[in-house]
Amino acid sequence: MRFIKTLLLLTATASLPAAASSAMPDSISYSVEAMSSVSSGEHTPFWLANNRFGLSSVKKNNGYLRAGMFKEADKNGKRFAWGAGVDLAVAYNFTSTFIVQQLYADLRYRCLGLTVGSKEFTSGFTNPRLSSGNLLFSPNARPIPQARIEIPQYTTVPLTKGWLAVKGYFAYGAFTDGRWQKNFAAKNSKRTEGVLFHSKGGFLKIADPNGFPLSVEGGLQMAAQFGGKSITGDKVIDMPQGIKEWLKAIIPSSGGSDTPYAEQANVYGNHVGDWNFAVNWTPRDADWALKVYYDHYFEDHSMMFLEYTWRDMLLGVEAKLPKNPFLSTIVYEYLYTKDQAGPVYWDHTPEITEQVSGRDQYYNHYLYTGWQHWGMGIGNPLAISPIYNNDHIIAFRHNRLKGHHLGFEGEPSKSVKYRVLLSYTRSWGTYDIPTSRIMHNFNTLLETTYAPSRLKGWSATLSLGSDGGSLLGPSVGAMLSIKKTGWL
Repeated sequence: MRFIKTLLLLTATASLPAAASSAMPDSISYSVEAMSSVSSGEHTPFWLANNRFGLSSVKKNNGYLRAGMFKEADKNGKRFAWGAGVDLAVAYNFTSTFIVQQLYADLRYRCLGLTVGSKEFTSGFTNPRLSSGNLLFSPNARPIPQARIEIPQYTTVPLTKGWLAVKGYFAYGAFTDGRWQKNFAAKNSKRTEGVLFHSKGGFLKIADPNGFPLSVEGGLQMAAQFGGKSITGDKVIDMPQGIKEWLKAIIPSSGGSDTPYAEQANVYGNHVGDWNFAVNWTPRDADWALKVYYDHYFEDHSMMFLEYTWRDMLLGVEAKLPKNPFLSTIVYEYLYTKDQAGPVYWDHTPEITEQVSGRDQYYNHYLYTGWQHWGMGIGNPLAISPIYNNDHIIAFRHNRLKGHHLGFEGEPSKSVKYRVLLSYTRSWGTYDIPTSRIMHNFNTLLETTYAPSRLKGWSATLSLGSDGGSLLGPSVGAMLSIKKTGWL
């Protein structure tokens, strides 16, 4: 009750006129939002619940009251700068009632940055508003608390005369959903506690400093789940997490004698990653741009390099159009994850030393509960998240997919903007548990935001969503959020 009273006091304070009309380098911004969602089907419609950084619910008829305060680290002024953020919510019909969505501190020195805490990050070359989501890190799950050192913006490499730029990150953290898994997981099914997190990524950009519109970007991201406990009924596997294991999370290598045999025969922990490439055409004096991007996901070294063909992909095109009142940006994506290095897997033994590295089982793992956090997939959400499983088994049941996704947005006036998402996928289940028939999923979102100029900082967003097909079942719903932002 004390927290609710404090949050209501923040709401009342936020309703006052903003102290400043524009941001200053050391200003603190605030944001207060109330959201309510109603639905007719078994679940909240897909795009009303997914790609919202986990601050959503698949349970129909839900809502939250959210308040945050933020100070951005000045990127253009001082050599040294700091920032911080706190973003809290009280929710109804969510996985938890009190949610610490973001709580972090930022330090910046020149091109380097350090973030400690929970913060919403985006990844790859996909548009966070219009894309279906990067295959490794989409804006679908709750932030993972971590210490992350990075070069967040492209920085020119010395001696390249401006042609080559680089950015990247390196992080360690911990998953926070152990208690949720304990409450959600079916009796005697697999769950985990105290699992640690590691991720790293590096990107290069080649561009003509004299303004030729063609540029090329590419990079590699890798992540790992390690340590913690894997619990199935009364069986507990306590994974080591000493200094050696922290290093093995950086460079995947086999586990020691205190790990299960499969960890010794292969690598310690659950390792995932993706390759990202993009070609951009951005004319200097034009108000339009075009991007083509390719995202290739992998679970092990067989699909990380070229041992097997890279058939699995997220292939996308993003076009930013000349300024007009109807359509500003459009994204189309083709998703294919059926291959997974093929259906055959054989781990070498002393008797048969051949290795066949098929059946990669995207997003799943035999010890860990897969590439998810609080039940929501960390990767592309079209591979339906474990939180949808009515039998409460924490696993991805639909990772062999073929689909199409379309997203577009516009700004008919200064006070009105909209976005539309349309997705169609077909699922063959998994290699281990294929579906008896091909299952379909059709998801739509129509969202309109109204921000009247007379009420500075106020906005209202109405979102209409629908689902069809055999994968999630039919559902129609609406979401209304009212938001106030400003500066202290």
